[in-house]
Amino acid sequence: MIPVVTGPSTAVDEPRMRRSWADAGIIGAYLAFSVVLFGGLWADLGHGYLWNSASDQNMWEWFFSVTAKSVLHLQNPLTTDLQNYPLGVNMMANTAMLGVSIPLTPITLTFGPTATWAIALTGSLAGTAAAWYWVFSRHLVRHRVSAAIGGAVAGFAPPIISHANAHPNFVAWFVLPFLALKLIRIAQGTKPVRNGIWLGVLTAYQVFLGEEPLLIFALSFVIFAVAYCASRPRELKAMVRPMLLGGGIAVVLAFVLLAFPLWWQFFGPQSYTALEHGQVGNDTAAFTRFATQSIAGQPAEAADVSINRTEENAFFGWPLIVLMVVVTIWLWREVVARSVAISMFLMAWLSLGVDLVVVHVDTGVPGPWKLLANLPLFESLLESRLAMACVPAIGALLAIATDRVFTAAAALPEPGEGQRRLPVRLMWLGAVIAVLLPIAPTQLLVKDRPPTPAFFADGTWRTYVAPGGTVVPVPLPSSGESEPLHWQVDAGLGYAMPEGYFVGPSGPDDKRGRYGAVQRPTSALLDQIRDSGTAAPVDDNARDQAIDDLRYWHASVLVLIPREHSDAYRATVDLLLRKPAQFIDGVWVWDVRPITAAR
Repeated sequence: MIPVVTGPSTAVDEPRMRRSWADAGIIGAYLAFSVVLFGGLWADLGHGYLWNSASDQNMWEWFFSVTAKSVLHLQNPLTTDLQNYPLGVNMMANTAMLGVSIPLTPITLTFGPTATWAIALTGSLAGTAAAWYWVFSRHLVRHRVSAAIGGAVAGFAPPIISHANAHPNFVAWFVLPFLALKLIRIAQGTKPVRNGIWLGVLTAYQVFLGEEPLLIFALSFVIFAVAYCASRPRELKAMVRPMLLGGGIAVVLAFVLLAFPLWWQFFGPQSYTALEHGQVGNDTAAFTRFATQSIAGQPAEAADVSINRTEENAFFGWPLIVLMVVVTIWLWREVVARSVAISMFLMAWLSLGVDLVVVHVDTGVPGPWKLLANLPLFESLLESRLAMACVPAIGALLAIATDRVFTAAAALPEPGEGQRRLPVRLMWLGAVIAVLLPIAPTQLLVKDRPPTPAFFADGTWRTYVAPGGTVVPVPLPSSGESEPLHWQVDAGLGYAMPEGYFVGPSGPDDKRGRYGAVQRPTSALLDQIRDSGTAAPVDDNARDQAIDDLRYWHASVLVLIPREHSDAYRATVDLLLRKPAQFIDGVWVWDVRPITAAR
Protein backbone atom coordinates (compact mmCIF):
# COMPACT_ATOMS: atom_id res chain seq x y z
CA MET A 1 0.00 0.00 0.00
CA ILE A 2 2.79 2.43 0.87
CA PRO A 3 5.25 4.04 -1.52
CA VAL A 4 8.84 4.63 -0.54
CA VAL A 5 11.07 7.47 -1.52
CA THR A 6 12.88 6.41 -4.68
CA GLY A 7 13.95 9.59 -6.36
CA PRO A 8 13.45 13.29 -6.90
CA SER A 9 10.29 14.98 -7.97
CA THR A 10 9.23 15.02 -11.57
CA ALA A 11 10.93 17.41 -13.95
CA VAL A 12 13.23 18.94 -11.36
CA ASP A 13 14.55 21.35 -13.95
CA GLU A 14 11.11 22.81 -14.61
CA PRO A 15 10.55 26.38 -13.46
CA ARG A 16 8.90 26.40 -10.05
CA MET A 17 5.96 28.43 -11.35
CA ARG A 18 5.22 25.89 -14.07
CA ARG A 19 5.29 23.05 -11.56
CA SER A 20 2.96 24.96 -9.25
CA TRP A 21 0.46 25.61 -12.02
CA ALA A 22 0.55 21.96 -13.05
CA ASP A 23 -0.08 20.86 -9.46
CA ALA A 24 -2.92 23.35 -9.12
CA GLY A 25 -4.47 22.13 -12.35
CA ILE A 26 -4.39 18.47 -11.34
CA ILE A 27 -5.70 19.12 -7.83
CA GLY A 28 -8.34 21.46 -9.25
CA ALA A 29 -9.45 18.71 -11.62
CA TYR A 30 -9.82 16.32 -8.67
CA LEU A 31 -11.95 18.91 -6.85
CA ALA A 32 -14.10 19.67 -9.89
CA PHE A 33 -14.74 15.96 -10.44
CA SER A 34 -15.70 15.53 -6.77
CA VAL A 35 -18.18 18.41 -7.05
CA VAL A 36 -19.70 16.77 -10.15
CA LEU A 37 -20.07 13.45 -8.34
CA PHE A 38 -22.01 15.17 -5.55
CA GLY A 39 -23.74 17.57 -7.95
CA GLY A 40 -27.23 16.49 -6.96
CA LEU A 41 -26.51 17.17 -3.31
CA TRP A 42 -24.89 20.55 -3.95
CA ALA A 43 -27.82 21.58 -6.17
CA ASP A 44 -30.30 21.08 -3.31
CA LEU A 45 -28.72 21.40 0.12
CA GLY A 46 -32.13 22.15 1.58
CA HIS A 47 -33.80 18.89 0.60
CA GLY A 48 -31.21 16.65 -1.07
CA TYR A 49 -30.52 13.25 0.46
CA LEU A 50 -27.96 10.68 -0.69
CA TRP A 51 -30.36 7.86 -1.38
CA ASN A 52 -27.94 4.99 -0.88
CA SER A 53 -26.89 6.31 2.53
CA ALA A 54 -30.07 4.81 4.02
CA SER A 55 -30.17 6.24 7.57
CA ASP A 56 -26.60 7.47 7.63
CA GLN A 57 -26.97 11.00 6.26
CA ASN A 58 -29.40 11.78 9.09
CA MET A 59 -26.96 10.30 11.59
CA TRP A 60 -23.93 12.21 10.28
CA GLU A 61 -25.79 15.51 10.10
CA TRP A 62 -26.86 14.92 13.69
CA PHE A 63 -23.22 14.32 14.69
CA PHE A 64 -22.15 17.53 12.96
CA SER A 65 -24.93 19.55 14.58
CA VAL A 66 -24.36 18.21 18.08
CA THR A 67 -20.61 18.82 17.83
CA ALA A 68 -21.20 22.39 16.63
CA LYS A 69 -23.54 23.01 19.55
CA SER A 70 -20.97 21.65 21.99
CA VAL A 71 -18.27 23.89 20.56
CA LEU A 72 -20.55 26.94 20.57
CA HIS A 73 -21.50 26.45 24.21
CA LEU A 74 -18.03 25.24 25.31
CA GLN A 75 -19.40 21.82 26.26
CA ASN A 76 -17.59 18.48 26.17
CA PRO A 77 -17.85 17.30 22.51
CA LEU A 78 -17.10 13.70 23.52
CA THR A 79 -20.58 13.15 24.98
CA THR A 80 -24.22 14.20 24.67
CA ASP A 81 -27.61 13.24 26.08
CA LEU A 82 -29.64 14.58 23.13
CA GLN A 83 -30.07 10.97 22.01
CA ASN A 84 -30.57 7.93 24.22
CA TYR A 85 -31.85 10.09 27.06
CA PRO A 86 -31.16 9.78 29.98
CA LEU A 87 -28.05 7.60 29.40
CA GLY A 88 -26.63 9.60 26.50
CA VAL A 89 -24.18 8.80 23.71
CA ASN A 90 -20.42 8.46 23.83
CA MET A 91 -19.47 10.57 20.80
CA MET A 92 -15.83 9.45 20.87
CA ALA A 93 -17.00 5.84 20.62
CA ASN A 94 -19.04 6.72 17.53
CA THR A 95 -18.02 7.97 14.10
CA ALA A 96 -18.47 11.62 15.01
CA MET A 97 -15.37 12.54 12.95
CA LEU A 98 -14.38 15.35 15.30
CA GLY A 99 -11.40 16.18 13.11
CA VAL A 100 -13.87 17.54 10.55
CA SER A 101 -16.94 18.45 12.59
CA ILE A 102 -15.06 20.74 15.00
CA PRO A 103 -13.17 22.78 12.35
CA LEU A 104 -16.34 23.07 10.28
CA THR A 105 -18.45 24.27 13.21
CA PRO A 106 -18.83 27.79 11.70
CA ILE A 107 -20.18 26.21 8.49
CA THR A 108 -22.63 24.05 10.42
CA LEU A 109 -23.90 26.94 12.52
CA THR A 110 -24.21 29.30 9.54
CA PHE A 111 -25.38 27.08 6.68
CA GLY A 112 -26.61 23.93 8.40
CA PRO A 113 -25.29 20.38 8.74
CA THR A 114 -26.14 19.37 5.16
CA ALA A 115 -23.59 21.89 3.92
CA THR A 116 -21.03 20.39 6.29
CA TRP A 117 -21.97 16.91 5.07
CA ALA A 118 -21.46 17.96 1.44
CA ILE A 119 -18.14 19.67 2.20
CA ALA A 120 -16.86 16.70 4.22
CA LEU A 121 -17.63 14.25 1.42
CA THR A 122 -16.53 16.41 -1.50
CA GLY A 123 -13.41 17.70 0.22
CA SER A 124 -12.42 14.25 1.45
CA LEU A 125 -12.66 12.70 -2.01
CA ALA A 126 -10.63 15.46 -3.65
CA GLY A 127 -8.27 15.73 -0.69
CA THR A 128 -7.50 12.02 -0.71
CA ALA A 129 -6.69 12.05 -4.43
CA ALA A 130 -4.61 15.22 -4.03
CA ALA A 131 -2.68 13.87 -1.04
CA TRP A 132 -1.69 10.66 -2.80
CA TYR A 133 -0.81 12.64 -5.95
CA TRP A 134 1.42 14.93 -3.92
CA VAL A 135 3.32 12.08 -2.28
CA PHE A 136 3.56 10.09 -5.52
CA SER A 137 4.80 13.08 -7.52
CA ARG A 138 7.42 14.11 -4.95
CA HIS A 139 8.64 10.78 -3.68
CA LEU A 140 7.69 7.87 -5.92
CA VAL A 141 7.74 8.76 -9.62
CA ARG A 142 9.33 11.36 -11.88
CA HIS A 143 6.51 12.08 -14.33
CA ARG A 144 3.57 14.14 -13.19
CA VAL A 145 1.11 12.24 -15.38
CA SER A 146 2.08 9.02 -13.60
CA ALA A 147 1.39 10.58 -10.21
CA ALA A 148 -1.90 12.08 -11.44
CA ILE A 149 -3.13 8.65 -12.55
CA GLY A 150 -2.11 7.11 -9.24
CA GLY A 151 -3.80 9.88 -7.27
CA ALA A 152 -7.02 9.60 -9.28
CA VAL A 153 -7.21 5.87 -8.63
CA ALA A 154 -6.43 6.31 -4.92
CA GLY A 155 -9.13 8.95 -4.56
CA PHE A 156 -11.92 7.71 -6.82
CA ALA A 157 -11.70 3.90 -6.91
CA PRO A 158 -15.01 2.01 -6.55
CA PRO A 159 -14.63 1.12 -2.85
CA ILE A 160 -14.04 4.79 -1.98
CA ILE A 161 -17.05 5.89 -4.04
CA SER A 162 -19.21 3.23 -2.43
CA HIS A 163 -18.43 4.64 1.02
CA ALA A 164 -18.90 8.18 -0.31
CA ASN A 165 -22.64 7.50 -0.18
CA ALA A 166 -22.64 7.39 3.60
CA HIS A 167 -19.24 7.17 5.32
CA PRO A 168 -17.05 10.28 5.12
CA ASN A 169 -14.65 8.67 7.61
CA PHE A 170 -13.86 6.07 4.94
CA VAL A 171 -13.47 8.72 2.26
CA ALA A 172 -11.12 10.96 4.26
CA TRP A 173 -7.81 9.17 3.60
CA PHE A 174 -5.89 12.40 3.00
CA VAL A 175 -3.72 12.10 6.13
CA LEU A 176 -2.61 8.51 5.50
CA PRO A 177 -0.17 9.26 2.63
CA PHE A 178 1.70 11.67 4.88
CA LEU A 179 1.76 9.17 7.73
CA ALA A 180 3.41 6.74 5.33
CA LEU A 181 5.86 9.38 4.17
CA LYS A 182 6.87 10.38 7.70
CA LEU A 183 7.41 6.75 8.70
CA ILE A 184 9.62 6.18 5.67
CA ARG A 185 11.55 9.40 6.27
CA ILE A 186 12.23 8.37 9.86
CA ALA A 187 13.38 4.90 8.75
CA GLN A 188 15.75 6.57 6.30
CA GLY A 189 17.21 8.62 9.14
CA THR A 190 15.96 11.91 7.71
CA LYS A 191 15.31 14.41 10.52
CA PRO A 192 13.87 11.77 12.88
CA VAL A 193 12.96 14.30 15.59
CA ARG A 194 11.08 16.64 13.28
CA ASN A 195 9.41 13.82 11.37
CA GLY A 196 8.60 12.06 14.64
CA ILE A 197 6.76 15.15 15.85
CA TRP A 198 4.82 15.31 12.60
CA LEU A 199 4.05 11.60 12.80
CA GLY A 200 2.62 11.96 16.31
CA VAL A 201 0.48 14.96 15.36
CA LEU A 202 -0.80 13.37 12.15
CA THR A 203 -1.59 10.11 13.92
CA ALA A 204 -3.61 11.94 16.57
CA TYR A 205 -5.48 13.87 13.91
CA GLN A 206 -6.24 10.68 11.96
CA VAL A 207 -7.82 9.20 15.09
CA PHE A 208 -10.30 12.10 15.00
CA LEU A 209 -10.98 11.42 11.31
CA GLY A 210 -11.38 7.66 11.48
CA GLU A 211 -9.81 4.95 13.61
CA GLU A 212 -10.82 2.02 11.42
CA PRO A 213 -9.05 3.42 8.32
CA LEU A 214 -6.00 4.02 10.53
CA LEU A 215 -6.05 0.38 11.66
CA ILE A 216 -6.33 -0.84 8.06
CA PHE A 217 -3.49 1.49 7.06
CA ALA A 218 -1.29 0.28 9.93
CA LEU A 219 -1.81 -3.37 9.04
CA SER A 220 -1.06 -2.82 5.35
CA PHE A 221 2.01 -0.70 6.17
CA VAL A 222 3.39 -3.42 8.44
CA ILE A 223 3.03 -5.94 5.62
CA PHE A 224 4.74 -3.54 3.22
CA ALA A 225 7.56 -2.85 5.69
CA VAL A 226 8.17 -6.55 6.38
CA ALA A 227 8.23 -7.30 2.65
CA TYR A 228 10.62 -4.41 2.01
CA CYS A 229 12.97 -5.29 4.88
CA ALA A 230 12.99 -8.94 3.85
CA SER A 231 14.30 -7.78 0.46
CA ARG A 232 16.81 -5.34 1.96
CA PRO A 233 17.90 -6.91 5.27
CA ARG A 234 21.21 -5.01 5.28
CA GLU A 235 19.31 -1.74 5.68
CA LEU A 236 17.66 -2.85 8.91
CA LYS A 237 20.53 -1.97 11.21
CA ALA A 238 20.61 1.64 9.98
CA MET A 239 16.87 1.97 10.56
CA VAL A 240 16.87 0.96 14.23
CA ARG A 241 18.20 4.11 15.87
CA PRO A 242 16.13 6.69 13.92
CA MET A 243 13.01 4.54 14.27
CA LEU A 244 13.49 4.31 18.04
CA LEU A 245 14.04 8.06 18.27
CA GLY A 246 11.41 9.30 15.80
CA GLY A 247 8.94 6.55 16.63
CA GLY A 248 9.34 7.13 20.34
CA ILE A 249 8.69 10.84 19.94
CA ALA A 250 5.60 10.09 17.83
CA VAL A 251 4.23 7.63 20.41
CA VAL A 252 4.76 10.02 23.33
CA LEU A 253 3.22 12.97 21.49
CA ALA A 254 0.26 10.94 20.24
CA PHE A 255 -0.28 9.61 23.77
CA VAL A 256 -0.36 13.13 25.20
CA LEU A 257 -2.87 14.26 22.58
CA LEU A 258 -5.06 11.15 22.67
CA ALA A 259 -4.89 9.85 26.25
CA PHE A 260 -8.05 11.52 27.49
CA PRO A 261 -10.19 11.07 24.33
CA LEU A 262 -9.27 7.37 24.09
CA TRP A 263 -9.90 6.87 27.80
CA TRP A 264 -13.31 8.41 27.29
CA GLN A 265 -13.93 6.19 24.26
CA PHE A 266 -13.06 2.92 25.97
CA PHE A 267 -13.83 3.62 29.64
CA GLY A 268 -16.08 6.69 29.74
CA PRO A 269 -19.88 6.83 30.01
CA GLN A 270 -21.66 4.62 27.45
CA SER A 271 -18.41 3.09 26.27
CA TYR A 272 -18.18 -0.44 24.92
CA THR A 273 -15.42 -2.95 24.33
CA ALA A 274 -16.10 -4.38 20.88
CA LEU A 275 -18.70 -4.23 18.13
CA GLU A 276 -19.13 -7.67 16.64
CA HIS A 277 -20.45 -7.99 13.08
CA GLY A 278 -20.14 -11.71 12.50
CA GLN A 279 -18.33 -13.07 9.44
CA VAL A 280 -18.47 -10.40 6.73
CA GLY A 281 -15.55 -11.24 4.50
CA ASN A 282 -15.60 -10.56 0.77
CA ASP A 283 -16.82 -13.19 -1.63
CA THR A 284 -13.97 -13.78 -4.09
CA ALA A 285 -16.39 -12.98 -6.92
CA ALA A 286 -16.62 -9.38 -5.65
CA PHE A 287 -13.12 -8.56 -6.88
CA THR A 288 -13.96 -9.15 -10.53
CA ARG A 289 -17.39 -7.49 -10.57
CA PHE A 290 -18.23 -3.87 -11.28
CA ALA A 291 -19.52 -1.60 -8.53
CA THR A 292 -23.01 -0.16 -8.61
CA GLN A 293 -21.75 3.42 -8.78
CA SER A 294 -19.53 2.92 -11.87
CA ILE A 295 -19.91 3.29 -15.62
CA ALA A 296 -20.03 -0.48 -16.11
CA GLY A 297 -22.03 -0.88 -12.92
CA GLN A 298 -24.01 -4.05 -12.42
CA PRO A 299 -26.36 -3.33 -9.50
CA ALA A 300 -27.84 -6.81 -9.30
CA GLU A 301 -24.49 -8.58 -9.57
CA ALA A 302 -22.95 -6.19 -7.03
CA ALA A 303 -25.81 -6.62 -4.55
CA ASP A 304 -25.43 -10.38 -4.89
CA VAL A 305 -22.01 -10.35 -3.20
CA SER A 306 -22.08 -7.30 -0.92
CA ILE A 307 -23.75 -6.24 2.32
CA ASN A 308 -25.24 -3.08 0.86
CA ARG A 309 -24.47 -0.23 -1.54
CA THR A 310 -22.09 1.43 0.92
CA GLU A 311 -19.96 -1.68 1.50
CA GLU A 312 -18.84 -2.59 -2.01
CA ASN A 313 -15.29 -2.84 -0.75
CA ALA A 314 -13.67 -5.08 -3.35
CA PHE A 315 -15.34 -4.22 -6.65
CA PHE A 316 -12.36 -3.48 -8.91
CA GLY A 317 -13.62 -5.17 -12.07
CA TRP A 318 -11.85 -8.02 -13.85
CA PRO A 319 -9.83 -5.84 -16.30
CA LEU A 320 -8.07 -4.04 -13.44
CA ILE A 321 -7.43 -7.31 -11.61
CA VAL A 322 -5.80 -8.72 -14.74
CA LEU A 323 -3.72 -5.55 -15.17
CA MET A 324 -2.53 -5.70 -11.56
CA VAL A 325 -1.35 -9.27 -12.04
CA VAL A 326 0.53 -8.26 -15.20
CA VAL A 327 2.04 -5.15 -13.57
CA THR A 328 3.10 -7.15 -10.50
CA ILE A 329 4.91 -9.72 -12.64
CA TRP A 330 6.48 -6.97 -14.75
CA LEU A 331 7.73 -4.91 -11.78
CA TRP A 332 8.59 -7.83 -9.49
CA ARG A 333 12.32 -7.09 -9.64
CA GLU A 334 11.76 -3.62 -8.14
CA VAL A 335 11.75 -3.91 -4.38
CA VAL A 336 9.31 -1.04 -3.80
CA ALA A 337 6.79 -2.27 -6.36
CA ARG A 338 7.15 -5.84 -5.11
CA SER A 339 6.58 -4.80 -1.51
CA VAL A 340 3.53 -2.76 -2.49
CA ALA A 341 2.16 -5.70 -4.50
CA ILE A 342 2.71 -8.15 -1.63
CA SER A 343 0.83 -5.81 0.72
CA MET A 344 -1.97 -5.42 -1.84
CA PHE A 345 -2.47 -9.14 -2.46
CA LEU A 346 -2.21 -10.11 1.22
CA MET A 347 -4.70 -7.43 2.28
CA ALA A 348 -7.06 -8.67 -0.43
CA TRP A 349 -6.65 -12.19 0.93
CA LEU A 350 -7.27 -11.05 4.50
CA SER A 351 -10.46 -9.31 3.35
CA LEU A 352 -11.92 -12.67 2.32
CA GLY A 353 -12.55 -13.43 5.98
CA VAL A 354 -12.22 -16.51 8.12
CA ASP A 355 -13.14 -18.96 5.35
CA LEU A 356 -12.84 -18.65 1.59
CA VAL A 357 -16.21 -18.09 -0.10
CA VAL A 358 -16.54 -18.45 -3.88
CA VAL A 359 -19.86 -17.20 -5.32
CA HIS A 360 -21.70 -17.93 -2.06
CA VAL A 361 -20.10 -21.36 -1.64
CA ASP A 362 -18.15 -21.71 1.60
CA THR A 363 -15.15 -23.80 0.62
CA GLY A 364 -14.10 -24.40 4.20
CA VAL A 365 -10.60 -23.26 3.29
CA PRO A 366 -9.40 -21.03 6.16
CA GLY A 367 -7.91 -17.63 5.43
CA PRO A 368 -5.24 -15.68 7.34
CA TRP A 369 -7.92 -13.44 8.87
CA LYS A 370 -8.66 -16.33 11.23
CA LEU A 371 -5.42 -15.45 13.06
CA LEU A 372 -6.50 -11.84 13.65
CA ALA A 373 -10.29 -11.97 13.90
CA ASN A 374 -10.50 -12.22 17.71
CA LEU A 375 -7.67 -9.87 18.62
CA PRO A 376 -8.49 -6.55 20.37
CA LEU A 377 -9.55 -3.82 17.91
CA PHE A 378 -9.55 -6.28 14.99
CA GLU A 379 -12.64 -7.96 16.43
CA SER A 380 -14.65 -4.80 15.71
CA LEU A 381 -13.37 -4.48 12.15
CA LEU A 382 -15.44 -5.46 9.12
CA GLU A 383 -12.90 -7.65 7.38
CA SER A 384 -14.35 -6.94 3.95
CA ARG A 385 -13.09 -3.37 4.37
CA LEU A 386 -9.49 -4.61 4.43
CA ALA A 387 -9.74 -4.68 0.63
CA MET A 388 -9.76 -0.88 0.72
CA ALA A 389 -6.03 -1.04 1.45
CA CYS A 390 -5.69 -2.26 -2.14
CA VAL A 391 -6.87 1.13 -3.46
CA PRO A 392 -3.73 3.23 -2.83
CA ALA A 393 -1.60 0.18 -3.62
CA ILE A 394 -3.19 -0.03 -7.05
CA GLY A 395 -2.66 3.70 -7.46
CA ALA A 396 1.02 3.34 -6.54
CA LEU A 397 1.60 0.41 -8.90
CA LEU A 398 -0.12 2.19 -11.78
CA ALA A 399 1.97 5.29 -11.09
CA ILE A 400 5.20 3.26 -11.08
CA ALA A 401 4.24 1.33 -14.21
CA THR A 402 3.29 4.50 -16.07
CA ASP A 403 6.53 6.12 -15.00
CA ARG A 404 8.57 3.19 -16.29
CA VAL A 405 6.76 3.32 -19.64
CA PHE A 406 7.33 7.05 -19.98
CA THR A 407 11.01 6.72 -19.05
CA ALA A 408 11.51 3.83 -21.47
CA ALA A 409 9.75 5.75 -24.25
CA ALA A 410 12.06 8.72 -23.75
CA ALA A 411 15.08 6.43 -24.03
CA LEU A 412 14.05 4.92 -27.39
CA PRO A 413 16.48 5.74 -30.22
CA GLU A 414 15.46 8.28 -32.78
CA PRO A 415 13.68 6.62 -35.72
CA GLY A 416 15.44 6.46 -39.05
CA GLU A 417 14.51 8.54 -42.05
CA GLY A 418 11.00 7.79 -43.20
CA GLN A 419 10.16 5.94 -40.00
CA ARG A 420 7.79 7.00 -37.22
CA ARG A 421 8.40 6.70 -33.51
CA LEU A 422 6.19 4.10 -31.92
CA PRO A 423 3.67 5.99 -29.72
CA VAL A 424 4.48 3.93 -26.63
CA ARG A 425 3.14 6.50 -24.18
CA LEU A 426 -0.17 6.88 -25.97
CA MET A 427 -0.54 3.12 -26.29
CA TRP A 428 0.03 2.67 -22.55
CA LEU A 429 -2.31 5.50 -21.62
CA GLY A 430 -4.94 4.05 -23.93
CA ALA A 431 -4.62 0.69 -22.21
CA VAL A 432 -4.88 2.30 -18.76
CA ILE A 433 -7.95 4.29 -19.81
CA ALA A 434 -9.57 1.16 -21.25
CA VAL A 435 -9.06 -0.61 -17.93
CA LEU A 436 -10.12 2.28 -15.67
CA LEU A 437 -13.05 3.64 -17.67
CA PRO A 438 -15.46 0.81 -16.74
CA ILE A 439 -14.87 1.46 -13.02
CA ALA A 440 -14.99 5.25 -13.31
CA PRO A 441 -17.60 6.60 -10.88
CA THR A 442 -20.97 7.99 -11.86
CA GLN A 443 -22.86 10.76 -10.06
CA LEU A 444 -24.23 9.70 -6.70
CA LEU A 445 -27.98 9.28 -6.49
CA VAL A 446 -29.80 12.07 -4.64
CA LYS A 447 -33.52 12.28 -3.85
CA ASP A 448 -35.69 14.67 -1.86
CA ARG A 449 -35.84 13.88 1.83
CA PRO A 450 -39.23 13.92 3.62
CA PRO A 451 -40.06 17.39 4.95
CA THR A 452 -39.81 18.08 8.65
CA PRO A 453 -43.30 18.39 10.19
CA ALA A 454 -44.31 21.93 11.12
CA PHE A 455 -44.65 20.78 14.73
CA PHE A 456 -40.84 20.66 14.86
CA ALA A 457 -39.84 23.13 12.15
CA ASP A 458 -42.07 25.94 13.45
CA GLY A 459 -41.25 25.41 17.12
CA THR A 460 -44.69 24.16 18.24
CA TRP A 461 -42.92 21.45 20.24
CA ARG A 462 -41.80 24.11 22.73
CA THR A 463 -45.38 24.39 23.98
CA TYR A 464 -45.37 20.74 25.03
CA VAL A 465 -41.89 20.05 26.38
CA ALA A 466 -41.38 20.73 30.07
CA PRO A 467 -37.96 21.78 31.40
CA GLY A 468 -35.85 18.62 31.40
CA GLY A 469 -38.51 16.80 29.41
CA THR A 470 -38.11 14.84 26.18
CA VAL A 471 -39.95 14.26 22.92
CA VAL A 472 -40.74 10.59 22.26
CA PRO A 473 -41.25 9.81 18.55
CA VAL A 474 -43.62 6.95 17.73
CA PRO A 475 -42.00 4.57 16.91
CA LEU A 476 -38.78 5.41 18.71
CA PRO A 477 -35.69 6.32 16.66
CA SER A 478 -33.30 3.54 15.68
CA SER A 479 -30.88 2.55 12.94
CA GLY A 480 -33.82 1.96 10.63
CA GLU A 481 -35.85 4.93 11.89
CA SER A 482 -33.52 7.93 11.69
CA GLU A 483 -35.86 10.73 10.54
CA PRO A 484 -36.45 11.84 14.16
CA LEU A 485 -32.77 12.85 14.24
CA HIS A 486 -33.42 15.20 11.32
CA TRP A 487 -36.47 16.70 13.06
CA GLN A 488 -34.40 17.28 16.17
CA VAL A 489 -31.73 19.08 14.14
CA ASP A 490 -34.36 21.25 12.42
CA ALA A 491 -35.74 22.06 15.88
CA GLY A 492 -32.35 23.50 16.83
CA LEU A 493 -31.48 20.56 19.10
CA GLY A 494 -33.77 22.15 21.64
CA TYR A 495 -35.01 18.91 23.15
CA ALA A 496 -33.66 15.47 23.98
CA MET A 497 -35.19 12.16 22.96
CA PRO A 498 -34.81 8.54 24.09
CA GLU A 499 -33.11 5.76 22.12
CA GLY A 500 -31.78 6.60 18.65
CA TYR A 501 -29.20 5.68 16.01
CA PHE A 502 -25.69 5.37 17.45
CA VAL A 503 -23.36 2.71 18.84
CA GLY A 504 -23.37 1.97 22.54
CA PRO A 505 -23.13 -0.86 25.09
CA SER A 506 -25.59 -3.75 25.16
CA GLY A 507 -26.49 -3.05 28.78
CA PRO A 508 -25.26 -1.76 32.15
CA ASP A 509 -23.32 -4.96 32.74
CA ASP A 510 -22.74 -5.92 29.11
CA LYS A 511 -20.00 -3.92 27.41
CA ARG A 512 -20.46 -5.49 24.02
CA GLY A 513 -21.29 -2.86 21.42
CA ARG A 514 -24.59 -2.66 19.57
CA TYR A 515 -26.34 -0.33 17.14
CA GLY A 516 -28.99 1.70 18.93
CA ALA A 517 -30.22 1.68 22.49
CA VAL A 518 -31.24 -1.23 24.65
CA GLN A 519 -34.99 -1.06 24.10
CA ARG A 520 -37.50 -0.50 26.82
CA PRO A 521 -40.58 -2.78 26.66
CA THR A 522 -42.84 -0.04 25.27
CA SER A 523 -40.40 0.62 22.44
CA ALA A 524 -40.35 -3.07 21.58
CA LEU A 525 -44.17 -3.13 21.69
CA LEU A 526 -44.34 -0.32 19.12
CA ASP A 527 -41.86 -2.15 16.88
CA GLN A 528 -44.33 -5.04 16.70
CA ILE A 529 -46.66 -2.74 14.77
CA ARG A 530 -43.99 -2.06 12.15
CA ASP A 531 -43.61 -5.79 11.61
CA SER A 532 -47.28 -6.80 11.75
CA GLY A 533 -49.05 -3.71 10.42
CA THR A 534 -51.77 -4.07 13.04
CA ALA A 535 -52.35 -2.53 16.47
CA ALA A 536 -50.47 -4.25 19.30
CA PRO A 537 -52.40 -5.97 22.11
CA VAL A 538 -52.66 -3.76 25.19
CA ASP A 539 -53.53 -4.81 28.73
CA ASP A 540 -53.07 -3.29 32.16
CA ASN A 541 -49.53 -4.63 32.43
CA ALA A 542 -48.63 -2.95 29.15
CA ARG A 543 -50.18 0.31 30.38
CA ASP A 544 -48.26 0.20 33.65
CA GLN A 545 -45.06 -0.55 31.78
CA ALA A 546 -45.67 2.34 29.39
CA ILE A 547 -46.02 4.74 32.32
CA ASP A 548 -42.78 3.43 33.82
CA ASP A 549 -40.99 3.82 30.49
CA LEU A 550 -42.31 7.33 29.91
CA ARG A 551 -41.13 8.37 33.35
CA TYR A 552 -37.74 6.76 32.73
CA TRP A 553 -37.48 8.77 29.50
CA HIS A 554 -38.67 11.98 31.24
CA ALA A 555 -41.24 12.16 28.46
CA SER A 556 -43.26 15.33 27.93
CA VAL A 557 -44.94 14.47 24.63
CA LEU A 558 -45.32 11.56 22.21
CA VAL A 559 -45.39 12.44 18.51
CA LEU A 560 -46.53 10.40 15.49
CA ILE A 561 -46.27 11.59 11.88
CA PRO A 562 -48.61 10.40 9.11
CA ARG A 563 -46.85 7.25 7.92
CA GLU A 564 -47.29 3.61 7.07
CA HIS A 565 -49.40 1.87 9.73
CA SER A 566 -50.06 5.21 11.45
CA ASP A 567 -53.62 4.14 12.34
CA ALA A 568 -52.25 1.08 14.12
CA TYR A 569 -49.65 3.13 15.98
CA ARG A 570 -52.25 5.70 17.00
CA ALA A 571 -54.73 3.10 18.18
CA THR A 572 -52.07 1.37 20.27
CA VAL A 573 -50.83 4.54 21.97
CA ASP A 574 -54.43 5.68 22.58
CA LEU A 575 -55.02 2.43 24.45
CA LEU A 576 -51.73 2.61 26.35
CA LEU A 577 -52.42 6.13 27.60
CA ARG A 578 -56.22 5.90 27.79
CA LYS A 579 -56.44 9.17 25.88
CA PRO A 580 -56.82 10.06 22.20
CA ALA A 581 -54.19 11.89 20.21
CA GLN A 582 -54.61 15.44 18.95
CA PHE A 583 -53.60 16.37 15.40
CA ILE A 584 -51.46 19.51 15.63
CA ASP A 585 -49.24 21.06 12.96
CA GLY A 586 -49.00 17.92 10.86
CA VAL A 587 -48.53 15.34 13.63
CA TRP A 588 -50.53 13.42 16.23
CA VAL A 589 -49.60 14.48 19.75
CA TRP A 590 -50.08 12.93 23.17
CA ASP A 591 -49.28 15.34 25.98
CA VAL A 592 -48.04 13.10 28.81
CA ARG A 593 -46.76 15.74 31.20
CA PRO A 594 -49.59 15.10 33.71
CA ILE A 595 -48.78 11.38 33.63
CA THR A 596 -45.01 11.60 34.00
CA ALA A 597 -45.20 14.38 36.58
CA ALA A 598 -47.32 12.22 38.93
CA ARG A 599 -44.66 9.95 40.39
